[in-house]
Amino acid sequence: MSLTPTQRDACHAVLQKHARTFSLASRFLSEATADHAAAVYAWCRRADDAIDLAPRSEHAAALASLRAELDLVYGEATLDDPVLGGFQAVVRERGIRRLYCEELLLGMAMDADDVRYRTLEDLLVYCYRAAGTVGLMMAHVLGVRDEDALPAAAHLGMAMQLTNICRDVAEDHGRARCYLPESMLGAEASAAITAAYGGAFPASAREAAGRVRQQLLDLAEKYYTSADEGLRSLGWQSALAIGVARRGYAAIGRVIERRGVAAVEGRAYVGKAGKLWIATRSVGAAIGEMPRRLVSRFRPIVPRIQVEYADVQLQG
Repeated sequence: MSLTPTQRDACHAVLQKHARTFSLASRFLSEATADHAAAVYAWCRRADDAIDLAPRSEHAAALASLRAELDLVYGEATLDDPVLGGFQAVVRERGIRRLYCEELLLGMAMDADDVRYRTLEDLLVYCYRAAGTVGLMMAHVLGVRDEDALPAAAHLGMAMQLTNICRDVAEDHGRARCYLPESMLGAEASAAITAAYGGAFPASAREAAGRVRQQLLDLAEKYYTSADEGLRSLGWQSALAIGVARRGYAAIGRVIERRGVAAVEGRAYVGKAGKLWIATRSVGAAIGEMPRRLVSRFRPIVPRIQVEYADVQLQG
């Protein structure tokens, strides 16, 4: 089922405005697959913005509205809203599990509360809900050779979310949010960060925040490495596109490290030259995979199984 021109334009407009790395990656997909990926991103962004852009007093109403919209997406009636209608078309054609969407909304609900995570495990649950589920949705959009690759799809989303968290420490602080786990920061630094909400990031907590950022970036790298195994379960074109996105996000982590993990202000990003190098490396990796793919015919399937957080916990 193709998206209508109105749906396609609306979903791609959201992607191009908010996700330059994903927008670059989508250029390597077939037109139909790129449209479906844009529709997934546009709905996820809609959910994220409903919380992030609303006053705290309106969070409960925003969540209720998102859940009502999800009922409509999985209902029988065709929707007029171009983003909801586009996502509905992808859900119907690619069999995206409703559980993944519900889990993502639970992640949005975590953002609606006081954002303070006591343990790393608490944070990883959030990362799974907010981004691991998106990886699982994308596995339906792209098709996989083997359903055993689904945890790797979730791991890529979680790795990207960990990178986002490390990149946005100062920005989140300005929103009275701290995703760095209290058990890793230590009680003193955690209390100092919380007390400074509404002002500058406290100098007394910079060293602790930098240490935790490095630990989370190291953990993200483990999730990226696990995700790499899943690329082999994708068709060459999809593997190329996802490889571009994966390398683009991992490069943000390296920019953070070069700038110094204790330097929380200023948003780390990869410039045009860096993105061109990433795209070139990804094409080279795809070419290197050609011999293996030529002797192993790719027959994509839409996943028939459903996985949960317990199924995607990183081993080792």
